[in-house]
Amino acid sequence: MKRLFLISTCIFLQFACSSPKTEQDKAILFQKNLNKEFKDKDSSPLPPDAIKKFKELDFFPISERYVIEAELIRTPDEKPFQMVTTTDRKPMYIKYGEAKFNLSGQEHSVDLFQDLSLLSNKEYEKHLFLPFTDLTSGVTTYGGGRYIDLKIPEEGEKLIINFNLAYNPYCVYNPKFSCPIPPEQNYIPTEINAGIKDYKYE
Repeated sequence: MKRLFLISTCIFLQFACSSPKTEQDKAILFQKNLNKEFKDKDSSPLPPDAIKKFKELDFFPISERYVIEAELIRTPDEKPFQMVTTTDRKPMYIKYGEAKFNLSGQEHSVDLFQDLSLLSNKEYEKHLFLPFTDLTSGVTTYGGGRYIDLKIPEEGEKLIINFNLAYNPYCVYNPKFSCPIPPEQNYIPTEINAGIKDYKYE
């Protein structure tokens, strides 16, 4: 099921190759590349009939308010576990640490994970997976939550979380896919009006 990571893989590699200078540049490139992936029948998660009708995905306006500096707290003694998904598939993950940050005047904490199947790939040995839900879930965004791809910082304990880069699981677009379900502790009790919105078939 490595195709589940196709979108994040393409975006992650695009960032590495084009080196956008600002977080806003990253968000612009993110939206452009995501739309490009969805239009391409060879990479799109959409069913064939939906690809023909596809125009573009719906995003919140890019906002610096949702570019957050978080404190990274590493948790090196964690044990691997089976991540719950939308199907019977249970991939192995491990908690890498916690990100603590302030948003909308409140302190929040979320867990960060690593997919054990990706750690053997040198390009992804520093990849972190942040699945989350918030007060927009089930309202303007997908009720099952969204994802953000992060990278372990080269040094220090600071981590930038750009919620403008939040994207939907593949199962939003096609139920044949199996997608990790954000754990309860990654519920953020505020509206995160950034990143991608819910998808509706026309």
